[in-house]
Amino acid sequence: MSDLWPTELRVSKDRRSLTITFNDGVGFAIPAETMRVLSPSAEVQGHGPGQKVTVPGKRLVGIASATPTGNYAVRIGFDDGHDTGIFTWAYLRELGEQGQELFAGYERELAEKGLTRDPPGVRR
Repeated sequence: MSDLWPTELRVSKDRRSLTITFNDGVGFAIPAETMRVLSPSAEVQGHGPGQKVTVPGKRLVGIASATPTGNYAVRIGFDDGHDTGIFTWAYLRELGEQGQELFAGYERELAEKGLTRDPPGVRR
């Protein structure tokens, strides 16, 4: 993975996804909600085994900022104020390739805990 780097990194006009294209020509549009709830930050992942947090209510979250971090990552800020996730190129590639499976696991966690993707006061 260290041989992969982005040739394009673009936030959609509606701020609901990040498009990334890698130097091998493979590209993905990764939903903001997926990045927010699967953020690599300690706030979401915890500081050790078994401390991962299931983050509810982020169906409508948007990307507020995308700031390069060295040559290896981008810090994504979300419009809910969360901005501590540093997304490496390798992790963005993983989210692009496995994001649907990882998100399905997140949805199972929500259901098991009686939580929802909808923000408080919003019903679908």
